[in-house]
Amino acid sequence: MGFGLDFEKLLVIGLIAVLLIGPERLPHYAEQFAKLVRRGGELLRDTKSRVQEEMGPDVADVDWRKLDPRQYDPRRIIRDALFEDAAPAPIAPSAAAAATAAKVAATPVDPVVPRVTPVFTRTSPPPYDPEST
Repeated sequence: MGFGLDFEKLLVIGLIAVLLIGPERLPHYAEQFAKLVRRGGELLRDTKSRVQEEMGPDVADVDWRKLDPRQYDPRRIIRDALFEDAAPAPIAPSAAAAATAAKVAATPVDPVVPRVTPVFTRTSPPPYDPEST
């Protein structure tokens, strides 16, 4: 059940209500509670029929569980996007594209030079630009 209420807690609340209300007023309050529940059901049915009237017959085909915002866990969305197996089918290259690829493969590639990160100490502080401040 919602709000952290389980059957035992509802039973205790009901028992306390019966003791506080007393046997002479209990039928009246039970009847009022039944009317409240009935009225809530009518409001729910009216709302549902009004939504169907205003939105049209396409509303009946909507799977509302898929639109539940509680199912959108950002970690799951990112994981599904990263490990998606739907790769596009390879397209056969044309003769011009194959010739260009062969030329690119034949040209020498410059070696990658690792970037050196400067180390700053008290004796060699980082450069200071007085115009930037």
